[in-house]
Amino acid sequence: MPRSAKEILAHADELARRFEDHEPAPGEVRDASALRAVADAFTRRADSERALAKAVRAARADGHSWSAIGAMLGTSGEAARQKYRTDHRGGHARAS
Repeated sequence: MPRSAKEILAHADELARRFEDHEPAPGEVRDASALRAVADAFTRRADSERALAKAVRAARADGHSWSAIGAMLGTSGEAARQKYRTDHRGGHARAS
């Protein structure tokens, strides 16, 4: 293991060279489209969760009950309140 700054830099240069020169064997290359699909779905879900939290805040601001909001979410009013109620200290929905 390199110890001095000079050894560390030389080791880093060697690793960079090996990375740049690496040619994977034909069987080592994987299609990353499935991983991209996972990342895209996660991003869509996060966007959807933010939109849902915003809609719940708007419904509460319009005076709708937690029971009515829960019904729209397919859950109880108490479960909706626990998940989406506003933290009075910071004004943000609590994480669940």
